Amino acid sequence: MPLIQWRKDFETGVPDVDFEHRELVDLINALGDEVDAHASRQRIQEFLGEVFAKIAAHFALEESIMRKHGYDEYAAHKAEHEILLDEIRDIMDEAETDYGQALSTTVSAWFVNHFKSKDARLHKKLGV
Repeated sequence: MPLIQWRKDFETGVPDVDFEHRELVDLINALGDEVDAHASRQRIQEFLGEVFAKIAAHFALEESIMRKHGYDEYAAHKAEHEILLDEIRDIMDEAETDYGQALSTTVSAWFVNHFKSKDARLHKKLGV
């Protein structure tokens, strides 16, 4: 079963953002599959690097949109992005932890909650 089931309420109305959100959901679900299949440590490390890079790139897109539109909660929204990226880095750096499972759990929970609150507000406020 996927870690995150795509739902219509995840859509923002911004095609580029929605496309990347779907890609991230697929990637997070694929990470969960890798962890469940007990993939090698090297495979998980490579996958984690890909997850981190895609999430960081997505955040850069969202932050660009927020700056362009003078979004009133830019600083708080960006801070949440930084917290997640720091958590992912910590998980990746922790050699003795089952970081694959920790990352998939952390990212999937964060992603759903962030979508429901911060991203939904952002795109409603921007009227896009």
